[in-house]
Amino acid sequence: MYYEYGWRPYVPVAERRRKAARELGRLKKKGRPISPVVIEGRAIAKTFWGKAWCDNLERYSDFANRLPRGRTYVRNGSVVDLQIGGGEVKALVSGSEIYKVEVKVKPVSKARWRAICADCAGGIDSLVELLQGRFSKGVMERLCRQRTGLFPSPEEIQLSCSCPDWASMCKHVAAVLYGIGARLDQQPELLFKLHEVDEKELIAKAGRELPLARKAPAAEKTLASEDLSAIFGLEMAQTADSATPAPVPATKPERIKKPAKKIAKAGADLRGTARPIAAKPTQPAPPATPRHNRRPLKNEDKESPSASPG
Repeated sequence: MYYEYGWRPYVPVAERRRKAARELGRLKKKGRPISPVVIEGRAIAKTFWGKAWCDNLERYSDFANRLPRGRTYVRNGSVVDLQIGGGEVKALVSGSEIYKVEVKVKPVSKARWRAICADCAGGIDSLVELLQGRFSKGVMERLCRQRTGLFPSPEEIQLSCSCPDWASMCKHVAAVLYGIGARLDQQPELLFKLHEVDEKELIAKAGRELPLARKAPAAEKTLASEDLSAIFGLEMAQTADSATPAPVPATKPERIKKPAKKIAKAGADLRGTARPIAAKPTQPAPPATPRHNRRPLKNEDKESPSASPG
């Protein structure tokens, strides 16, 4: 069909959405999975990975003058399907018609990936922290470094669209590039799939080739034994550099003897109730021996009838 000046007439957004809905319905009937890009609010990307992807695009002058119209398209839902695979992205964009967009990304070289893993070693504690973008500023800067980081440069991207625009980056392609950033907000692991690298290797190399790991700990971060003694009130053992004290000879423990009474009592308790000891029979006291030639008392002398007067 011929159009004046070679441009197709403008199609309102509502009409484009109706066309897109009909096309998507037809594709779903054929069993093709559909994954549209949905933007909530004004921000296209909100997380580290999504924002880093978009920032990487905007800092290259090759892309800067073609990106603004792509932002409008992705915000109004024109990217009706976006699939990220190994080394390529395929998308459908709703314009005057449904256009097919392909973005091919050159895989990260093995040497470059090894350098990234070595520089980030020890800076990422877990896969969860990696995908959530929770790591140090140094790791962020290394991953986002121009031309040697994890994000592609213009020379590493090949773009194509089925629209009649002669430019290598039309508004449909620009919308797809921003759509990738929005998708990385939800699925950051797709960036590693796109580059055909294993994100777990960033975690597996943690602690290896770490420059700081070979350095001695700083003096202010170590405590001397005197400091520990002052804190805990204990005498700390001498270090290996100090003289080793002579070993104390082992002494045989002395045997403690119990008193005889206590031993007897303990033996009785072990045997049960002790038998009572029989008492010796008591002998009767001998009768009193009468006294002879005892001296009479005064009263006895006066009252005795046998007493004769002088």
